[in-house]
Amino acid sequence: MKKTLTLLLLLVLATGRILVAEEGMWIPLLLEKYKIADMQKAGFKLTAEDIYSVNQASMKDAIVIFGGGCTGEMISAEGLLITNHHCGYGTIQRLSTVENDYLTNGFWAMSRAEELPAPGLSVTFLVRIEDVTERCLAGVNESMSAAERNRVIGENSRTIQNEATQGNDYTARIAPFFSGNQYFLFVYELYRDVRLVGAPPSAIGKFGGETDNWIWPRHTGDFSLFRVYAGPDNKPAAYSPDNKPYVPKKHFPISLKGVEKGDFTMVFGYPGRTTQYIPSFSIEGQANYTIPASIDLQTKKLDIIMASMEISPKIRLQYSAKKSGIANGWKKNQGVLLGLNRIKAIDRKIEYEKQFQEWVQQDPERVKKYGTLLENYRKIAEAEVPFQMASVYARNAGAAAEIFNFAGRFLSLLDAAQSKNREEVARLQERLKPMIASHFKDYHAPTDQQILASLMEAYSNGIEEAYQPKLLPEIREQFKGDFAAYAAMVFDKSVFASEESTTRMLETISVSKAKKLRKDPAIQMFMSLSELQREVISPGLIPAQRQLPELQRLYMAAQMEMEPERLFYPDANSTIRVTFGQVSDYAPMDGVKYHHLTTLEGIIEKDNPDIYDYRVPEKLKELYRTKDYGDYATREGQIPVCFIASNHTSGGNSGSPVVNADGHLIGVNFDRNWQGTMSDIMYDPDLCRNISLDIRYALFIIDRFAGAKHIIEELDLVR
Repeated sequence: MKKTLTLLLLLVLATGRILVAEEGMWIPLLLEKYKIADMQKAGFKLTAEDIYSVNQASMKDAIVIFGGGCTGEMISAEGLLITNHHCGYGTIQRLSTVENDYLTNGFWAMSRAEELPAPGLSVTFLVRIEDVTERCLAGVNESMSAAERNRVIGENSRTIQNEATQGNDYTARIAPFFSGNQYFLFVYELYRDVRLVGAPPSAIGKFGGETDNWIWPRHTGDFSLFRVYAGPDNKPAAYSPDNKPYVPKKHFPISLKGVEKGDFTMVFGYPGRTTQYIPSFSIEGQANYTIPASIDLQTKKLDIIMASMEISPKIRLQYSAKKSGIANGWKKNQGVLLGLNRIKAIDRKIEYEKQFQEWVQQDPERVKKYGTLLENYRKIAEAEVPFQMASVYARNAGAAAEIFNFAGRFLSLLDAAQSKNREEVARLQERLKPMIASHFKDYHAPTDQQILASLMEAYSNGIEEAYQPKLLPEIREQFKGDFAAYAAMVFDKSVFASEESTTRMLETISVSKAKKLRKDPAIQMFMSLSELQREVISPGLIPAQRQLPELQRLYMAAQMEMEPERLFYPDANSTIRVTFGQVSDYAPMDGVKYHHLTTLEGIIEKDNPDIYDYRVPEKLKELYRTKDYGDYATREGQIPVCFIASNHTSGGNSGSPVVNADGHLIGVNFDRNWQGTMSDIMYDPDLCRNISLDIRYALFIIDRFAGAKHIIEELDLVR
């Protein structure tokens, strides 16, 4: 039965529903069996073994999980790695000071000694993948409850993971595919000594800023360079000045040949999460409720942050990464709604569900197994919406002001002080002291006070009291709806509003002070928000969390049973995937068509000193005037900047290598077009495009702008 199921999930026949070649995120282990022929027909000149192999060096050995949510790739035999500027942004910010503002001015290590250690940053290499479906499902039967099924699978998974990591320094993860109908083991090796080598100034690496985010045409030099270091045995090692550059099994040659419309492209990386196979009503909950609410609340917070950032360079630096994180999701959410409406995603899902119900009714066994599946699914999904909305408000309004969560991190200290546990108090004092400094380094209390006032008012007005923290209606009544007055009181009375008062509290904590601190207004709101999560939101979401995964597993299996000749690809789940397509222009709306390539010419056209996002460095303008382009220009004599292709990508693919038919690096993936961001839910070949940095622009900046020729000499360039 289990063997049959595994085969069923990946059955490929020549007939049936045909997917466009560009759609899909494919497991590299299975390319030889299911997809390499299509890739080769599309122009790929290599083999599946060149992409993924455990017997020889392959592309998978040059790919890393960068930090926690991006992809990166090795580009030299000496541990040099390239990823996006926005992937390295947080690290670059942490390494920056007002005196050495690497975010604004850029950074280039002119020797190995100048490379900057990045504490907390790691990269993770994939060692191998294994289909462990049979072992994970051993002991599972259809009569089991979902809880019992998950318990058995969990026990089996732990056994498999322990075996995979026994006697080595590897880590392992078992991930479910096709909503829990199939399971794969991923074994990894993690390196923690990673150092910053180079980053262009924000006026290049973030050119266009939030104005151009998710937008095509694009002119962003979105790249940064890091080097991975290892111990003398080339194995992972804690940071040490004696460590040596890591020697990868594989690194990418870099093509200077450029791209043309119609060229084959492959993206290899770690897409985050997609939900291609969910029913219409799950999309409705997002499109009609949670996404619009998120946009509204994010807009309010962004407006305040952006106004504050204009006050001084210090505040701009403090809030750059925070603003980017919020704005990224804010703009994507708007694009998702636009795209879903444009392709009529909900209507298409409803039509598919009608076909599904007709298929079910054709067989009594199907009626018995799937007859009420969608009806039950709908009831649970719709009942979840109010609690999802409560979660959106708690996260985007309740936790919008940093002071509340910051205060909450001291509750353990108060507990220890009140229980007179001196040893625990001392331990917590040591741990919390650097956290205080880190928090206030990137914090501006007046900005946070404005956020608190605005978002708490939105919280109070935007959702029913039953889904608010209990303290919020009391505050509204006490302050007669004046949330600016409430915010002023919080920042006037809370010890957590300044570094000095927080540090003084930490150093002088006592039983009596701990008791008094529980009445601190920031602590009180944190506890009220925690109570809301504990007593309202979590219990409200539990039925859906328990039942929806099992319903989706059954619905996924049923879809595959209904269409046995269709080639299904698994949803993204932060595991390594291959997607392929071609360099391609597109038409986002009637009368508008976008070219596939942008150039330095467009950067100069956008130059506007009065708009922060469009300020072009003087040196870049000088290079444009003198046409000092070296080997990096197109045949037409222009410097390429970005290009678009039809690869199916998602969040997590940021930093992924884009390779040509020969397996040579031609770009670094960094975004999607705004109208195509709904591809996480439904991919459309006419509308969805991934946006990549043309590698020639990165080389041009490294060589001509930064003068870091030693980095260029380290690379394998293909002319």
